[in-house]
Amino acid sequence: MAITGTQNPSQVHRIPQSKYIDGVHWLPPVSAFDRFAAIAYFDADSNSPSIEIHYLNTNPQDPSPVLDPQSSWTSPSRISSLKTAQSTPQPLLAAATFSGSLHVLAPDLINGGAIESKASIEDTGFHSGPVAAVDLRDGGNECVTVGDDGRVNLVSFAGNSSYRRFFDANGLVGYSAVKWASPTEFVTGGYGFGLQWWDQRRPGGPVSQFKGNW
Repeated sequence: MAITGTQNPSQVHRIPQSKYIDGVHWLPPVSAFDRFAAIAYFDADSNSPSIEIHYLNTNPQDPSPVLDPQSSWTSPSRISSLKTAQSTPQPLLAAATFSGSLHVLAPDLINGGAIESKASIEDTGFHSGPVAAVDLRDGGNECVTVGDDGRVNLVSFAGNSSYRRFFDANGLVGYSAVKWASPTEFVTGGYGFGLQWWDQRRPGGPVSQFKGNW
């Protein structure tokens, strides 16, 4: 039996940018034909970090797509982690920074991509150093942050934004990745080839750990 190529092969387009890109995520589409992206930039010339909403403009007569800027938000520090989540009626962005702060943003894709700030956590005790990773819970009002300082924070932005320290390893263990697994559970990873499983209903530490030389 002959093996034929795919009818619609994947295409890769190069879209040069004038600034460093620290993170990029597609935003949930508002229609079948619209594509928006959230891009975390850093301008080394002016030492200015920002998050911009861009519309992917695909012209059938032009094989090269173009990113059209829609709106911009200036960050107090360079972005260390950027995540998106579907929410109603607007998508949400969580932007963590190298200065240890967290910002939850809501771009209005219906009205030109204007970015509204939903919550900001800039307390000096939030993280000691950069926030290594953040993840937004889909459809909810909560996110989780981790860092090399060993802190695991849960942030609520329903009403007044607040956070609680779920765990603190006091720098003995650092975490560099985090991902929600359910409305009450999440998993972290870091140095040492290990994964940690956490459950908000069982505070005090990870409920399970997976160690091994992957």
